[in-house]
Amino acid sequence: MKFSFCLFILAILAFIPAMGQSSLNPDQNAFAFFLQEPIKLDGLLDEEIWTSEEGWNTGFMQYFPSDTSLADAQTKIKVAFDANNIYIAAIMENTGPRKYVSTSLRRDYRGEQNDGISFVFDTFNDKTNAFQFGVNPYGVQREALLANGGARSEDLNLAWDNKWYAEAKIMENHWQVEVIIPFSTLRFNDGAQNWNVNFYRIDSHKGERSSWSPIPRNFPIISTAFSRKLIFEKALEKSSANISIIPYVAGRTSKNFLEGTQEELTPTAGGDAKIGIGPALNLDLTFNPDFSQVEVDEQVTNLDRFEIFFPERRQFFLENADLFESFGQPRSRPFFSRRIGVDIDSATGQNVQSKIIYGARLSGKVTDDWRVGLMNMQTATDEDAGIAGKNFSVLAVQRKVWTRSNIGLIFVDRESLAVDEFQQLFDPNAYNRLLGMDFNLASADNRWTGKVFYHRTFEAGETESPYSFNAYVLYSDLHWNWSFSYQDVGKEFNPEVGFVPRKDYKRLNPDVSYLFYPNSKLINRHGPTLEFEGFWNETLGTTDRDINLGYEVRFNSLSRLELSLRNRYIYLFNDFDPTRTGGVALPAGSDYSFRNLLVDYRSNPRKMFNIQATGEFGQYFTGHIQRVTSQMGVRLGYVANISMNFNYARIRLPEPQNDADLILVGPRIDLTFTKNLFWTTFIQYNNQIDNLNINTRLQWRYAPVSDFFLVYTDNYFPGDFMPKQRSLVLKLNYWLNL
Repeated sequence: MKFSFCLFILAILAFIPAMGQSSLNPDQNAFAFFLQEPIKLDGLLDEEIWTSEEGWNTGFMQYFPSDTSLADAQTKIKVAFDANNIYIAAIMENTGPRKYVSTSLRRDYRGEQNDGISFVFDTFNDKTNAFQFGVNPYGVQREALLANGGARSEDLNLAWDNKWYAEAKIMENHWQVEVIIPFSTLRFNDGAQNWNVNFYRIDSHKGERSSWSPIPRNFPIISTAFSRKLIFEKALEKSSANISIIPYVAGRTSKNFLEGTQEELTPTAGGDAKIGIGPALNLDLTFNPDFSQVEVDEQVTNLDRFEIFFPERRQFFLENADLFESFGQPRSRPFFSRRIGVDIDSATGQNVQSKIIYGARLSGKVTDDWRVGLMNMQTATDEDAGIAGKNFSVLAVQRKVWTRSNIGLIFVDRESLAVDEFQQLFDPNAYNRLLGMDFNLASADNRWTGKVFYHRTFEAGETESPYSFNAYVLYSDLHWNWSFSYQDVGKEFNPEVGFVPRKDYKRLNPDVSYLFYPNSKLINRHGPTLEFEGFWNETLGTTDRDINLGYEVRFNSLSRLELSLRNRYIYLFNDFDPTRTGGVALPAGSDYSFRNLLVDYRSNPRKMFNIQATGEFGQYFTGHIQRVTSQMGVRLGYVANISMNFNYARIRLPEPQNDADLILVGPRIDLTFTKNLFWTTFIQYNNQIDNLNINTRLQWRYAPVSDFFLVYTDNYFPGDFMPKQRSLVLKLNYWLNL
C-alpha cells in the first residue's frame, strides 16, 4: 500500500512540470565583454570598458513594495572578463539626497534593511544552485552559496568564504562598485559560453527592492527560477591550477572547575586544502581541523519533548553542502554533518566533542545534469571517555530532470573502530548505514515545488520498520498558497548520522493561505492562513494535533504583525516534565488539549532601534503559560550593534508538578572597528540549565580570507558566580592560493 501511494504521488508530481513551462521567455540577456588587459580595482570606473555606453544592463524592475513597475531608484550593471577573472561594474542611482544603512562593517551582512547590490551566477544553468556576491556602499562584501532554487531564506548560506575583491565609492547622486571575481573562486563547465544570471538591489531610503530580471513578489528575491542569460564573448577556458592551502596554528588552554581538571596551553596545527578537479569539481581536504573560532549557538528555552536542531557553521562542510544536507526534510534528515565530531561520554551520557583526525570531500558537477558528492571522515578514540573512533562515509548523487527538478540517491555509513578483542579494524556489530532516494520537484515558473523520498537504515540484528517516507507538494501564486504533506517514520528508523527528533509516527499536514494586496501607503499585503497538523501511529492512535488559524499583515515600512489561534492536543507516550526543571513528570499515557493565542511583531529593521517580539498566552498541559520571546536591537551607525535576546516563560501548573519562571537573557555587543577588525561579546543567562555563559571573540582579518582569532569562553553558576568551565583559544590561519 505504501509503495502504491508513493507511485501515485510521483505520477502527480511528474505531470506538474508540464504546467507553466512556457511562462519564462526572457526578452533580454546580459553580455560579458572579453578584455585583453586586467582592470585596476579602485571603484572609479574610469577604464574604457566602463566609460563606453555600450553593454550596460538597465531597466531594473521593482520587487517590493510592488512588482509591476520599473524601480524608482534605477541601477545599471556591466560585465567583462579575461582568462582569469570576471569583472563587474555597477552604478546605483538615487532619487535624491540620502544616507545609507549598513548594519556593520563585518563581512557577510544580511537583511532587507541594508543597502546593497547582489550578483547571482548560476554557472551550470540549472536554476537550482548559484553563487552570490554582494557589496554595500561602504565596500563591505558578502559571498554566499544558493541552493534548492532559493525557495527559502535558509537556502542562502553566508557562512561560505572565498577570495574575491571589491571597491565602492559614494558619489553625489549615486554610489558605484567595481568587482573582481577570480574564476578559481567559481565552479563552471570548461568551454561554457553562457551562465544564468540575475542582479538585485536593496535601497534602504525608500525600502525598495528591485531586480534586473523580474521576480514576482510572492517568491523570495533570492529565487533562481527567474534568471536570464549572461553570454560570454568567447568560450570560457580552464585557467591555471586551482589549489588553495589554508594552514592554521592554534593554542588552547582550559579549566574544568567541576571535575578539577586543567589543560595547559597546548599548541596545535593543521589545515585545509581546496583543490579544483577541473573547473566543476572541488576536493576539500582537512587534517586535524580546529573549529574553535566558530561562533557559539544561541541557546533556547526548550519546552518541547524532542531534540532541537542547530545549523552547521563549520567552513569545511559548507561548499556544496546542499548536495549532502538537503536529502530528507527537517523532521527526518538522513545526514547531519554536526553529528561528526560529537559523541557521547560513556560515563556521563553527555554530548562531548570527539577529535576529527582527517576528512576529505569531493563534490560538484560531473556533467550538466549530474552532481556527485563523496565524503570520508575519521574521528579519534578517547579511552578515558569510553569513546571508540568512528569512520563516516557519505555518497550523494543527484540527476537533473526536466527544467529544475532532480532525483537524488544517498548512502551514509558509520563504522566504529574495534576494541582490543576484535581482530578487524572495525567492530562488525557497531555499524549504522542508510540508503535513500529523493525526488525534488521545482516547476519552471516556480509555482509548483515538492519532494518525495524513501530512506531505510541498516544495523546489526533485526529491526522493525526502519524506514522514513515523505510526500510533499506546494503551490504558490500571487494570492493563493497551499501545501499538502504526508510523512511516515517507522518505529526503528535510526540514522545515527542524521537528525530525527521522533520516530514511530505518521503525519498529515495540509495548509492554505490567501494574500490581499491593497492600494495602501501603509499596508503592503495581508491575509489569513489555516493549517492542520496531525500525528498518529498504529499502537496509540492520535498522539498530536494542531489546528492553527492565523492572520498576517506586512507593512510597506518592512514591519509585520501576525496573530494566530492555536488548538493543540498532545498524548504523552513517555513521562514528561513540562518545565524541564526536574519536577514531577506528567505520566505516560495521559493526554491534554489546550488553546493558545500567539502574537508576533517585527518592527521596521531600517530604524536605529528595532524589535522582534513573540507572545504566547493560554493553556499549557494541566495549567497555563505566558511566554514572551524578544530581540531588541540598537544600531549605532555601522560601528556598533547592541542587541538583547530575552525569553521569559511563566508556567503555572497544579501540584505535584512544578511551577516555573524560565528566563533566558542574551545580550550581544558587536563592534566593527574597521572592515577587518571585529569584536563580538555574547552573554547568555539560562536558568533552565542553571548556567551563565560568556563568549567573547576578537577577529582580525589581516589578509583576504585570512584571520587571527582570540576566543574566550566562560561558564558560571548564576546564583553565586562559581565558575564551571573556561577556555582561551588563539588561532591564526592563512589562505594561500597556489
